[in-house]
Amino acid sequence: MSKQHLQRPVTAALAVAAACFSLGVLAADVKVTLSGDQEVPAVKTAAKGEGTITVGNDGAVGGTVTTTGIDGTAAHIHGGAAGKNGGVLVPMQKMGDGKWGFAPGAKFTDDQMKQFKAGDTYVNVHTAANPGGEIRGQLKPGM
Repeated sequence: MSKQHLQRPVTAALAVAAACFSLGVLAADVKVTLSGDQEVPAVKTAAKGEGTITVGNDGAVGGTVTTTGIDGTAAHIHGGAAGKNGGVLVPMQKMGDGKWGFAPGAKFTDDQMKQFKAGDTYVNVHTAANPGGEIRGQLKPGM
């Protein structure tokens, strides 16, 4: 194969990436680990969770969180720095036993994006025994 022939796919891929960047659709994948000791106040529990939250430059929110040892009744992304509680920003929906995700069209507002970029958002899973939240994981973009 010629060198020129090999360069075409790379050039095309770079063009697509540039177009996506200019449209604001590139995303950040943020790994999150949830535990009771991150709750405020801390909760003694064997429950845990982990997942990946994807946030587009346009504020679109996606991804999933999987939990074990917990019968969650609700899950959300909340606003709040580590050690602080805050209000619900984006609700999650149950997708099966121990699996939570987002409804199509879930999105941060501009102010919520600022909170997210500052690391001032977290995922929280609530239970009947701990309606304020049993496990929590701080979202740390760029880590």
